[in-house]
Amino acid sequence: MTRRFKQIDVFGAEPYTGNPVAVVVDGEGLSVAAMQEFTRWMNLSESAFLLPPTTAGADYRVRIFTPARELSFAGHPTLGSCHAWLEAGGTPGMPGKVMQECEAGLVAINRGDVLAFAAPPLVRSGAVEEGFVRQLAEVLGIERDRIVDAQWVDNGPGWVGVLLEDAAAVLAVEADFSRYTGAGPLDIGLVGPCDADSECAFEVRALTGEGDGQYREDPVTGSLNASLAQWLVASGRMQTPCKTSQGTVLGRQGRPHIDQDADGNIRVGGTTLTCIDGEVEL
Repeated sequence: MTRRFKQIDVFGAEPYTGNPVAVVVDGEGLSVAAMQEFTRWMNLSESAFLLPPTTAGADYRVRIFTPARELSFAGHPTLGSCHAWLEAGGTPGMPGKVMQECEAGLVAINRGDVLAFAAPPLVRSGAVEEGFVRQLAEVLGIERDRIVDAQWVDNGPGWVGVLLEDAAAVLAVEADFSRYTGAGPLDIGLVGPCDADSECAFEVRALTGEGDGQYREDPVTGSLNASLAQWLVASGRMQTPCKTSQGTVLGRQGRPHIDQDADGNIRVGGTTLTCIDGEVEL
């Protein structure tokens, strides 16, 4: 069956410098197996499939897959999916706001200068047990005392946040996930403050492993920037509005925008650009 398809660049400072997401606009009728197979073939960080909503108040529903598994929520697919849905003729039920339904629930997306989603609540937060912090240091190939702080910042993908002394320390990390002795996936969000003269407040890296000793680095990660911002703002380390930098070691120029609404809730936004617009046989 021929279905509408778009590939959206998200969070880039310039076109083709962000994180691409594949969006199948007409996802209704596809099996989970078909969605997963297509996502593996696309070989991007994530692919998204738009479906009719099943929850009152939602404008559309999205299912988000990595090449290995389905996610309950992810940031850059949220913004890319919203961009694709609007471009395909979607009409929001509320002016200035789009309501997305995903496995994590309803996510509000504001339509301002850039699309911006409200950070979902953390499903796990708090301090990381010291033994696990030492394990993280081993995986990252750094001494334990180089880790300034570590917190669970899990909003679906399973992130553990690791704060290093500065952006240079973040960029210098050469991880080895074969040193991880735990079971299952390991999702590490590295963050460190940038120099005072930088346009960005923090440097971010997202390292994800599936428990087989291998890992990949995501170019720009909305969910991680959202949960890191919740932690860093609450601890007084981040002032909003600001931008973060991600993807530097991959040759990208990711620039997530971090802000807060009138109630203090974190919002994460960024540029969205259609790079491929066509059809796919699925």
